[in-house]
Amino acid sequence: AMPFVVRRDAGLYGYERALRRAGFPLIAGADEAGRGACAGPLVAASVILGSTPGAQVTGLKDSKLLTPAQRERCYDEILAKAVAWSVVLIEPGECDRLGMHVANIQALRRAVWRLPTAPHFVLTDGFGVDGLGAPSLAVWKGDAVAGCVAAASVIAKVTRDRIMCRAHDQWPQYRFDVHKGYCTPLHQTHLDANGPCEIHRWVFENVRRAADSAGVGGGRAGAGRVAPL
Repeated sequence: AMPFVVRRDAGLYGYERALRRAGFPLIAGADEAGRGACAGPLVAASVILGSTPGAQVTGLKDSKLLTPAQRERCYDEILAKAVAWSVVLIEPGECDRLGMHVANIQALRRAVWRLPTAPHFVLTDGFGVDGLGAPSLAVWKGDAVAGCVAAASVIAKVTRDRIMCRAHDQWPQYRFDVHKGYCTPLHQTHLDANGPCEIHRWVFENVRRAADSAGVGGGRAGAGRVAPL
């Protein structure tokens, strides 16, 4: 059992305050962006925020609840104020080889291990991740209830959105700048018309189906063969 209690009304930094009282001064949050996308990399980030009120990030919340402009502003403030932060990419080919769930776990684990300062405790969004080198807790809707997880969600989302906007410059026919590689009707329309490009994930059935209808051969080397756990 965890030796701390977090009140429902404790606010975005309640988990971190409770953990510090329980003897864990450096708390890392970890989150990812792009798990549900069928194109582009999976991006994971980890952030350790400082403990003083001045170290809190103004207007921070779950990246999905922020406008793009608010996310960019939070991103800059997190990088300026964080005790430590890291970001990792798992490219589409590796997502295909691992399968999305394993890729997700590995991305979060790599992000925590890549922190330049080792955390005393790790909060992850949604589900547990083992092998983090520190005690950890999976927090349901962590990006909405824990500051360090919300900060990680912003770093991951802004990084991934920038990558997908650059991908649009290379493959403008898919409109990656609009849907960022997620499985939207707009994306599917362009995917069906053009077939997949090299950053599509063949582990997604809609990508394989579009390749078949466009007459594109069997995908990336190793694609479709999901590695055993």
